[in-house]
Amino acid sequence: MITLLDYGAGNVRSVINAIERLGERIKIAERADDILSAEKLVFPGVGAFGSMMQILQTRGFIEPLKSYLVSGRPFLGICLGMHALFEFGEESSGTQGLGIFKGRVQRFKTALAVPHIGWNGIRVRQPSPIFNGLRGDEKFYFVHSYHVVPAEQDVILTTTDYGYEFVSAVQRGNVIGTQYHPEKSGAAGLCLLKNFLDSDVPPVQVSRSAGPTRLAKRIIACLDVRADDHNDLVVTKGDQYDVRDQGGVRNLGNPVELAQRYYEEGADEITFLNITGFRDFPLQDMPMLDVLKQTSQRVFVPLTIGGGIRDFTDANARRYSALEVASKYFRSGADKVSIGSDAVDIAEAYLSSGRATGRSTIEQISYVYGSQAVVISIDPRRVYVASPHAVPHRVLRTDVPGPNGEPYCWYQCTVKGGREGRPLDAITLAQVCEKLGAGEILLNCIDRDGTNSGFDLELIRAVKEAVTIPVIASSGAGRVEHFYEVFSQTNAEAALAAGIFHRHEVPIQAVKRYLEGKVEVRLETWVC
Repeated sequence: MITLLDYGAGNVRSVINAIERLGERIKIAERADDILSAEKLVFPGVGAFGSMMQILQTRGFIEPLKSYLVSGRPFLGICLGMHALFEFGEESSGTQGLGIFKGRVQRFKTALAVPHIGWNGIRVRQPSPIFNGLRGDEKFYFVHSYHVVPAEQDVILTTTDYGYEFVSAVQRGNVIGTQYHPEKSGAAGLCLLKNFLDSDVPPVQVSRSAGPTRLAKRIIACLDVRADDHNDLVVTKGDQYDVRDQGGVRNLGNPVELAQRYYEEGADEITFLNITGFRDFPLQDMPMLDVLKQTSQRVFVPLTIGGGIRDFTDANARRYSALEVASKYFRSGADKVSIGSDAVDIAEAYLSSGRATGRSTIEQISYVYGSQAVVISIDPRRVYVASPHAVPHRVLRTDVPGPNGEPYCWYQCTVKGGREGRPLDAITLAQVCEKLGAGEILLNCIDRDGTNSGFDLELIRAVKEAVTIPVIASSGAGRVEHFYEVFSQTNAEAALAAGIFHRHEVPIQAVKRYLEGKVEVRLETWVC
């Protein structure tokens, strides 16, 4: 029996599913006695350090946790669950941690994009049972803005490079903490988790962990999900956002089955975009919740859900806040939520008032769950102009002139699935959302959507240069060469595609094979 400490924040569903997938039973720690009586304790943490410690204090878990940790019984802290082991966190004005290990938690100090999101390697410093069956050159999934700085070298288990070398796992006796998420790291992560659960595994030293580690460029499969004319949820794909074909909704498959297929083919992440606004449903009956729950039982890479992350009132006059909606998605298996049209409204309000309120959807979700949990989906289209001074927006000189030879353009933000334009440009929207707490940008392009003509490199380059958070390139991929173009000609951290994957035109593995040796990618072809 494995006891899981669930303090109420983030996606613990995936950890539960991974442990159950490995044949173990889970007990949720609801009281202090559950912690004290645990045989093995897993503590997955997501969000803000201060908020976590406050919740643990309120629930009376601090002292029981300390007692458990000094008892010598097995403990696995994941991400924030590892941070809690240290003395204090800089994130929340020096909030005290459990103090089991000496040291602190600090924000990344690097010119690279923060949060550090994606698949990176580890360099092993000491033997451990959790490495049994691993080679040492595997990549694991990271998503964090802060990392631990131990005061004692002997607790360092692994390090990873991101601008500089940082500690990515710790161990002393049976107490282990990992910055990376084994439950989201595919076969390698499941192998590591299996080793922790198995009491009879001896410590091993891996053989291939020398040299600097490298963050992989992510290949993301996107599934646009909506109800068809029979009210069944299907994966569809539009051409410049038009999803109908011969009068009906274009049906490209079952969302859960397609997500599992992409996981097995090596997708680094799966993104669901809910393009049906189920506003009349009580929150607990939202159809996408069931899709997430089923997918997280089969797919062990990160899941993002977009669409409907806003305040709404159902048919029973029950009002739900955007934070409640996001929380329900996280508890159903999502790791990140994507905010689209509402982000435009939020940015316009910020630009009008000149100040943040702390009450916007972006601010509330990032405060509770961390900036890494908030993705902003931007849907711009090109508007050509003859002069850089023609409009009060960020104007770019373009190598693709307009219909009348215009040498400049700006990227107008749209809402409502591209049907309505707003007087706001994509660069400004990205910058405002970063200020409000967003951790990643999903950058679409209506002009390129469904064209298979390649990503809009000018747009991607301009937005990436304007923000310090990761950018996902989207819209226009048609060949494997397009993925190399976007990674070699921009600094985008990830590239997303949909239709070419759904229709088997370009398999995910074909993309990775083409990129291998040219761009750092994750290649996973084994099972522990």
